[in-house]
Amino acid sequence: MPVLINNVVFRDGVQVMRVDLHTHTEVSHDCRTPLRSVPAWMLRTNTRALAVTDHDQQRGGPELARIVADMGLDDRLSIIPGEEVTTSEGELIGLFLQERIPPKLTPEETAREIKAQGGLVMLQHGFDPLKRYRLRPEATARIAHQVDIVETFNSRLSRHHWNHVAAAWARERGLPECAGSDAHTLRDIGEAWVETPFRVIRTPESLIAALREGVVAGRWTHPVYAYGRKQWRTLNGRFRQER
Repeated sequence: MPVLINNVVFRDGVQVMRVDLHTHTEVSHDCRTPLRSVPAWMLRTNTRALAVTDHDQQRGGPELARIVADMGLDDRLSIIPGEEVTTSEGELIGLFLQERIPPKLTPEETAREIKAQGGLVMLQHGFDPLKRYRLRPEATARIAHQVDIVETFNSRLSRHHWNHVAAAWARERGLPECAGSDAHTLRDIGEAWVETPFRVIRTPESLIAALREGVVAGRWTHPVYAYGRKQWRTLNGRFRQER
């Protein structure tokens, strides 16, 4: 059983943390989560490493990293700059990006752009056929050799079954597995995670090592319920701001 001491979680005497590699913020067109609200929620949920993967935008990660540093938390929280890129055949995530990657490139071109920046290519959404922007199966097959990490738990898939399919695909190729909340509200952040021994993550190599030592877990939410909850949380947040 985990033990909580001064907001730090230990398991078998080892400090552990959660890693969520698929989140959205106010930088995304479909999300209103303020960047300044994220650090406190990360501490509250023990999500000590977070990838900011806004839709076709990269600036959210660096902006959040500056906020974390200004708060004196950069030795406790790790922010990974990323982007959920809209390719010509569906979405693909790049992690550790130095600059924005434009949309509508081919999947192969997008993967090459990610690698050129020293980043990691992450395949998200599993193989869910009902995910509107999932990478098409034929594109996934073509870039399989370029994938570095596979999201094997996404909280927003139509069925949990597709997470299992993604896990099998990753294990066949010996690829690291990760989890992503696909958060579009603040309270969604950390609903899917890899639990791993605590460390500060600054490089692709340190992330891969953390994932290899971790365990994938999370809470799956039916997308219809998740959409309704998102609308409620958004409206509730606006109401509180206006009071």
